Amino acid sequence: MNENIRLLKPFLRGLPIIILVMVVSVLAAKKYLNYVTPMYESTTMLKLADVQEGVPSANLFKDLDVFASANKIATEIEVLKSANLIQKSLKEVPFNKEIYRKGDMLTVELFGNSPILIEGTFQTEKALDKRYSLNVISDKEFQFFYPNSNQSIPGKFGKPLKINGATFLITLNEPFILSKKEVKIIDTYEFEFLSNQKLMEKINKNLDIVPVDKDVPVIRINMKSNVPEKAALFVNKLAEMYIKDYIENKFRAANTTVDFLQKEISNSNKKLSSSENNIQNYRDKKNIVNVRQETETDLRKISQLKIEQTNIKMNLNAIKDLNKYIAAGKTNYLDLAPNFEAFTDLLSTEMVKNIKKLQSDKKDLLMTYTPENEKVKIIDAKLKDLIDYQIESIKNTEKNLQIKYNDLTNDITESEKVFIGLPEKEKELTILNREFNLYESNYNFLNEKRIDAEIARSAKIAFHKIITPAEISKTPVSPIRGIIIVVAALMGLFGSVVLIYIVHFAKAKVNDIYTIEKNSTIPVAIATPFLKSTSEIKTNFLKEAIQMELKGMIKDKNILAISSYDSDKDHLFHSKNLAFAFKKQGRKIVVFDVTGQLENEFETAEYRNFSDPKYLSYTKTAFQNEIQEIMSHFELCIIHNQAIKEDKLALLFMSLASENLIVLDSRKSAEKTVLKIELLKDEYKLPNVWFVLNKLNYSPSVFFEVKKLWKKYITK
Repeated sequence: MNENIRLLKPFLRGLPIIILVMVVSVLAAKKYLNYVTPMYESTTMLKLADVQEGVPSANLFKDLDVFASANKIATEIEVLKSANLIQKSLKEVPFNKEIYRKGDMLTVELFGNSPILIEGTFQTEKALDKRYSLNVISDKEFQFFYPNSNQSIPGKFGKPLKINGATFLITLNEPFILSKKEVKIIDTYEFEFLSNQKLMEKINKNLDIVPVDKDVPVIRINMKSNVPEKAALFVNKLAEMYIKDYIENKFRAANTTVDFLQKEISNSNKKLSSSENNIQNYRDKKNIVNVRQETETDLRKISQLKIEQTNIKMNLNAIKDLNKYIAAGKTNYLDLAPNFEAFTDLLSTEMVKNIKKLQSDKKDLLMTYTPENEKVKIIDAKLKDLIDYQIESIKNTEKNLQIKYNDLTNDITESEKVFIGLPEKEKELTILNREFNLYESNYNFLNEKRIDAEIARSAKIAFHKIITPAEISKTPVSPIRGIIIVVAALMGLFGSVVLIYIVHFAKAKVNDIYTIEKNSTIPVAIATPFLKSTSEIKTNFLKEAIQMELKGMIKDKNILAISSYDSDKDHLFHSKNLAFAFKKQGRKIVVFDVTGQLENEFETAEYRNFSDPKYLSYTKTAFQNEIQEIMSHFELCIIHNQAIKEDKLALLFMSLASENLIVLDSRKSAEKTVLKIELLKDEYKLPNVWFVLNKLNYSPSVFFEVKKLWKKYITK
């Protein structure tokens, strides 16, 4: 805590200077603000088109590269910053000419409120980017000055003025003068025609285009200018030109696309017609109506023939088996039991029934007649006729079935010939159809795109829009008066504090007891505050005399040497007042004055003056003998020593003393003096060295110090 207080002392002491510097800084800042040119800022908010919105979208042709680029914020910002777009915008605003009214301390640009109008034609670009001066003498005449020139060229309003590389026509702005009754015409003006390069540099320097948010398609266009009207005018114009340029590019691209699509559609139509003719010729050549249907029909026909062939083959095999069976048992036909599954016509069935009936009748007759009987023979004859007929019928049936089977086989073979070369036909037809489909798809696609492009060419609108137009700013963005005044005050505060501490540490004085104890092992005997009145001085030194006695420094026959390092005046105050204090205590003292400064301050019996140059030749023994002789009549000896820095008799008397008091002034003694005393003590073996700190906690006002220095300077 004490250390913090020590650090704050220079600050508290220099507080008047700090306040003064802060006041001066604030006044200087206000003075600066009166003459500095303010900057105004205007902002336009521009919303970019969203590819997901529009009719049907902001991108009518997103399938074509020329229309399919997504509106990315960073890309659009670079478009807005492009020199091409800025130059287009500058052509729409009167920024290439600047007219100023020149004052003693401040020059103000006149934009739209100038009482004079200036037009210029230039034969060389060297005449551009120069600040010409104009001194209006009356409402008819003026004086023209080149930059940095005192030689004038007389001129009259309304008459061309030719100069090196240019011709100017200067006229009065009559409408403006009539609208302003108290307008001042006679004055000093400056004007400058800007080249395209310099104008671009000024715009780029003050133009700032940033997104509102990285994911929000809204762009903020900011412009700073010393003329608020110029800032608002340019950002609005830039946004308008951006939208206009977008529409023009879209129309130009759509127009080019329509022309391109028309040509492509014509070519595609020709290819499509050619492809259709190729398919028709191929179908005519190969007699193809519908390959798939024809193939399915032929396959169905072949399948049906094969089914019929299979059925006939089954019947044919059954007839053959029946024929073989009957042929093997022909002699005993009536004993056979053939399977007539394959021979099931009604006639055969009826004949089998008749045979069975005749067999039954024969059996009945044989019961009555012999086989030789006529009736029996007649029945045998009938049976034979029926059996022969039956066998012949089976043979004929087998022949018919075989013929049918052979015919079906031939038909199947002929039908299968249709499929010979079918894969090649299908391949060729597929190729021709694929080519046709490709041309047809391309033709349909191009027609769709042509319609979209024609819609875009007809619809001269943009989905970019200005959502917040810029307004003329009433309040400047720089300089900000409040901030500049506060910063000036803070800079004054910090600067003065830093300066105070730099001076404080550069001086490196013994400011307090802590500094002494930090740099030396020599103890501090007493610390004397800054005393003003005589009563305070007497009271304080009586108290210090008691403190010294309590510390064992004051004993009978003691020799007390009081010294300082730089000047003997630094310890004169303590030598004199300690002697008075000890004397007031009733002690019998003697004062040895090595400087002669205490002469006439004490009685003759108690004062000895050793300032005479003759004493410089005395030895330590001589002084010691003389002091001992004098001390025989006194109780305490006080030596008012010389400054140690002079080093004549100072160290000698310090070596003779019982107690040595080294006085340090908190405002004058350097911190390094403490270390020097420490070294002298060790080098010369000085007895009982004590420090005395004078002016403890004394921090005089800076103004007091300045006043003191001023008086000292005046005195000199």
